[in-house]
Amino acid sequence: MVFLYLYEMFFCIKTSDYLKQPCNALMGIGLVDVSFVSRFLLQRVQLFLLPPDRPKRTLYSKKYGVDLIRYTHAANTVVYSSNKIDDTIRYLSLHDNKYIRYFPGHTKRVVALSMSPVDDTFISGSLDKTIRLWDLRSPNCQGLMHLQGKPVCSFDPEGLIFAAGVNSEMVKLYDLRSFDKGPFATFKMQYDRTCEWTGLKFSNDGKLILISTNGGFIRLIDAFKGAVLHTFGGYNNSKAVTLEASFTPDSQFIMIGSEDGKIHVWNGESGMKVAVLDGKHTGPITCLQFNPKFMTFASACSNMAFWLPTIDD
Repeated sequence: MVFLYLYEMFFCIKTSDYLKQPCNALMGIGLVDVSFVSRFLLQRVQLFLLPPDRPKRTLYSKKYGVDLIRYTHAANTVVYSSNKIDDTIRYLSLHDNKYIRYFPGHTKRVVALSMSPVDDTFISGSLDKTIRLWDLRSPNCQGLMHLQGKPVCSFDPEGLIFAAGVNSEMVKLYDLRSFDKGPFATFKMQYDRTCEWTGLKFSNDGKLILISTNGGFIRLIDAFKGAVLHTFGGYNNSKAVTLEASFTPDSQFIMIGSEDGKIHVWNGESGMKVAVLDGKHTGPITCLQFNPKFMTFASACSNMAFWLPTIDD
C-alpha cells in the first residue's frame, strides 16, 4: 500500500534543541558534504552536515537579523532577508562571513525570496506590494512590479517563468524575458477571507503550483490552466501560523507540517492523504523542505528533524 510505503520509507533523526525560536528557512539538504542552513534565534545562520550531529558553524547577524535564506549557485554563499533595521537583502559568503553585496529597495518586510534554478537571478516580494527582480552581480534592481496586494512569488524549474500570487486571490505568470509587458497568464482563485496566502511553489516537473496559506488548507493548481486540482486540509492550524508546504522531488506527493508537530502527506494525483508522520516536534512545523536530489527531507519548529530512508537488513 502507498500509505505503508511512505510511512516506512523514512526514519527520523531528531537533533538537540539547537533552535530556540521557530525556524522559517531550510534549504540545501543533502546526505554527505552538503550543507544545510537554518535561521536561528532570528539573528544567526547555522550550517549542518547530514547526517546531523551538531552545527558545523554558526554565523551571526545580530545587527540585521535573519529571516528568509536561499542558497545561490556560487559555493558557500546565500542571500537572505533581514528583520531588523531595514529591509535590504544581503548576499553573504558563508566561508568568511563577509557580505558580498547589498540589495536595497524594499521599504517593508520581504515575505518571498526565490533564486533562479539556472543563473544568478533572484526575485523578492515584499509587504510594500512590490516584486523586484535582481541579479547577484549588481546591487541595482533589474525589474520592478507594483501590485495590488501582498505578493508571494517563485521561479519555475526552468528559470524562464516566475509566478506571483497577489492579494491571496490571483496567480500571475510572467515570462522573465518580457516581464515588463505584464503577465502572459492570470488565474483568478476563489477568495477566502479566513486566511491569506503565505507561499507558492512549482513542482519539479513544472506542471503544478502549490499555494500555501496560514489557514487550515493548501491548494494544488494546474500550472498551465490555473484549475484547482485539489484542496488539502485536515491538519491543525488554528493560530494562523505560516506553515511551509513542499512537493517531493518526483512531484507526486505534497507534504505540510501542522500546529501539533505532525507532517501530513497527500498523493497529488488522487488527492488522498497517504500518511501522517510524527517527528516528535514540540510545536508548529514552520519549515519543511525535501532534498532536491536525494530521498531525504527536513522539518523544523523549535527543534529540527531529518528524515532518511529506511535501510532493510
